This record gives sequence, C-alpha cells and structure tokens, in this order.
Amino acid sequence: MATSKSAPVADRPATRRARVLIADDNEPNRELLEVYLAGVECEIVTAVDGADTLEKVAEFRPDVLLLDVMMPKLSGFEVCQRLKADPKTSTIMILMVTALGELGDIERAVEAGTDDFLSKPVNRIELVKRVENMLKLRHVTDELERLRSYIRTMDDDQPPR
Repeated sequence: MATSKSAPVADRPATRRARVLIADDNEPNRELLEVYLAGVECEIVTAVDGADTLEKVAEFRPDVLLLDVMMPKLSGFEVCQRLKADPKTSTIMILMVTALGELGDIERAVEAGTDDFLSKPVNRIELVKRVENMLKLRHVTDELERLRSYIRTMDDDQPPR
C-alpha cells in the first residue's frame, strides 16, 4: 500500500487520514495517478480490475475512488452502480477516469452514479484539485451526518411534551 505524505487536506480530522483507491487495469496508469497524488495528504491503495475494486472498497473503505471505465471482470460503470446502490458504500466519492469521451459514455457514467469524471490523458493539476475537493466534500458530508446523529440522540433524550 502506497502512502502519500505532504500538505494536509484542510479540516481533515486527525483521527483518520483520507483514503483514495485507484482502480485501473493498466499498471502505468495506476502508477501515474499515484505520482500525481503524491502531494495530497492521503493513503492510497490500488485495484487492478472491477472485482478487485469491490474487494478493496470493502477492506480499505476509501473516501474517494478513482475508477477507470474499461476494466476486466466488471466495468467501471458496473462497479459504480453497485457501490452507489449499497447504503454502506453509497457515500464514497467516485471520480471516473476514462479515455471514453462520447456524450453517451458521460451519460452512462452519470446514470451509474458517478460524482464526477475526468478524461484521459489526465491533467495533473485538474486531478489533484478534483480529488482535494472531493475529500473536502466527503469530510463535510461526514461531519453533517455526525451532527444529525447527535441531534437525533438529543431529541430522543428530551421528555415528551
């Protein structure tokens, strides 16, 4: 498991570092994405196909998934659809990274539930900013859920009126 160390993502809780899963069947692509994300404070794990991606999601519990579309065993579309349909994984931020650029492919990615998409070849600056923004959004979403949960417990502790 590769670990990137550098400037912290703003407002990330100290209890758990951000986690990014890179899923691509092409090793040079995985390595390039890892290098591009070297300046982002996060743990990085990679997956080599659709089935491996689902296993790594269950083990690693990523905050952000960089998901190639064209992979063996399960396509990125299928992986995205499964993750977004499962309440345990539906909040994972998914960034589809693809060489496909047809309007139909983009529509299919959106229908599968992707949060965003990038076309290959990937621009390093664009990738880093999108990942950082997704990590911030994930943190805000997690914090909102913690607050909602706290409010529910406070409401439960109130005597009936």
